[in-house]
Amino acid sequence: MLWIKSFHIIFMVTWFSGLFYLPRLFVYHTLATDKISMDRFKIMERKLYFGIATPGAIFTILFGLWLIGLNPHAYMQMAWLHIKLSVVFLLLLYHIYLGLLLHDFKINKNKHGHVFYRILNEIPVIFLVVIVVLAIAKPFGIA
Repeated sequence: MLWIKSFHIIFMVTWFSGLFYLPRLFVYHTLATDKISMDRFKIMERKLYFGIATPGAIFTILFGLWLIGLNPHAYMQMAWLHIKLSVVFLLLLYHIYLGLLLHDFKINKNKHGHVFYRILNEIPVIFLVVIVVLAIAKPFGIA
C-alpha cells in the first residue's frame, strides 16, 4: 500500500507542477509580441499540458482509485475522503479549463490579458492546500 501511496503522491506533484506553470506560460504568451516567441510558447504549453500535467492527472487518479480499491468499504465511510474527492473533481475541471485556454492560444483566439492569467495562476495553491490538509490533518472531526 505504501508503494501505491508513494506513486499517488509523486504523480500528484507532477500534475501540480503543470498546473502551477501553465498559467504562468499563458502570462508570458499574452505579453509576447513576436511570432517566434508566440510559436515557442505554443510548443512549451502543449508539451507541458499533454506531456506532464495530463499524464500526472491520469496517474494520480488511477493510483488514488487503486488506494480506495484496497478497502473501498472503509474508505467510503470517511467524510474527509468524500470532500477530498469533490475537490479533486473541481481540480480536474480546472485542468480541463486550462486545456480549453491552451486551445484558444493554439488557434490565436486568446480572449484574456496577462492579469487574468496571473490570477488564474494562484488557483492551484488553494486546491493544493485543501487537498493536503484533508488528506493529512483530516480536520473538523471528519475522519
